[in-house]
Amino acid sequence: MTGVAQTSYDVVIIGSGVGGGAVALQLADSGARVLILERGPVLPREPQNWDPEAVFCDLRYRSDETWTSGAQRFRPGQYYYVGGHTKFYGAAMFRFRERNFEENVHEDGISPAWPIAYGDLEPWYTQAERLFGVRGTAGLDPTEPPRSAPYPHPAVPHEPLIAELEASLKAQGLHPFPMPAAIDFGAGGRCVRCGTCDAFPCRIDAKGDAEMCLIQPALRQPDVELRTEAKVERLLTDDTGRRIVAVEVIEKGVKREIGGELFVLSAGAINSAVLLQRSRTTRHPRGLANSSDVVGRHYMGHNCTGLMALHPLRRNDTKFPKTLSVNDHYFGDADDGGEGPPLGNLQLLGKIGEPMLRGVMPSWMPRRASRWMAEHSVDWYVMSEDLPHRDSTVRPNAEGGIELNWKRTNMNAHRRWVDKASRILKRAGYPLVLTKPFMMEAPSHQCGTVRFGADPATSALDPMCKAWDHDNLYVVDASFFPSSAAVNPALTIAAQALRVGRHLRSEVLR
Repeated sequence: MTGVAQTSYDVVIIGSGVGGGAVALQLADSGARVLILERGPVLPREPQNWDPEAVFCDLRYRSDETWTSGAQRFRPGQYYYVGGHTKFYGAAMFRFRERNFEENVHEDGISPAWPIAYGDLEPWYTQAERLFGVRGTAGLDPTEPPRSAPYPHPAVPHEPLIAELEASLKAQGLHPFPMPAAIDFGAGGRCVRCGTCDAFPCRIDAKGDAEMCLIQPALRQPDVELRTEAKVERLLTDDTGRRIVAVEVIEKGVKREIGGELFVLSAGAINSAVLLQRSRTTRHPRGLANSSDVVGRHYMGHNCTGLMALHPLRRNDTKFPKTLSVNDHYFGDADDGGEGPPLGNLQLLGKIGEPMLRGVMPSWMPRRASRWMAEHSVDWYVMSEDLPHRDSTVRPNAEGGIELNWKRTNMNAHRRWVDKASRILKRAGYPLVLTKPFMMEAPSHQCGTVRFGADPATSALDPMCKAWDHDNLYVVDASFFPSSAAVNPALTIAAQALRVGRHLRSEVLR
């Protein structure tokens, strides 16, 4: 590899997911020259996008990285493409609850307060919902926070079997509600209810992901540039250590330095933390933005379990089942009047097919048995809050890869929630419920590794996501989360990124 000099930019954004994309869109017509660096390529639109064998058995799109956790070695569920993990997400777009921004007591400890309140993000949640084309119905979720505007589009309607389930849940005294989803559905929309949305890339661009909703609109402005297959290796500082002056990049096999006046790190909670640590200097021996020693700590990933609710006499031919969610037990046990510690969220998964089961079922099980299970199941996702633990760490390992050590918290409450959710589904008419926990190999809701706060001694970033230690570095992805809540994080990342982008445009780049 040879070094190549490179032109400087006003703003260099590392990562093209929700955080980087939302900042880029806010700056797109500001007059600033903006460069977006993405380590992966544009994801190809091809038949394999919708092929379960290719996606789940061949792992066609998954990174070939090897991570470690102690003696364990594993291939993580990481995806490096323009748009980041949203190319594969299930399009769920929840706002955090108002109380999620406050301190909450859990069975295993404290979910800390954020340095901002829900009201600081509410207008940006509204804008993010418009940008992603979120579909939902306000007023039915018992934990729903205040809104300044309705959803921009009506909820995706339930297919017949899901509508029956909704009625069964209501008969139990629960308050199911339409799950907010970012898909281009309805008259004139692209969505064809293909049955391969959750965990698949969308071949016809009907999913509201960061590429479609943020990056492509930003690139319509002449001052915004995207470079793909450009992996940032280090951030470089000036002699004082206060300013970032350039990034060291391997771009399609060529090593180069790219300069800038302002840098926005949005590589995802795990990779952002590792990149800051790999950029250590004699002035910053623990890595950049890390005088507080919190970078790479407090990793959180949600406690999640998949449920297969089986009815032996009923086939489930639903194509797009992700239209229903339940939050009655989010802040406590609804069966005990809402008392006790929080439990979490229940939402439908995308339809599980036989190839998805093959990798998790016993090797002796005949394929026809797993096919029968997939045909007769309604598939759910049980999610509980993972609490921040100082010793849940993300570190560069000796092999140049990533060492992930996850100290699981709140698992007793999660197990109770799984048991309760199983009983709810049995009462709804599904006599057999199988469970499968999600482990660290699937870090899809990673957060918390470069937390923001009001005190430089205990946080890496200020409330606007600027590094306390540096004058021109912002970190804008789920790494800034001080807590994980118990709903999907994408919309909250987008809201804060839009807020930060507007701040940069109006206050920093003037």
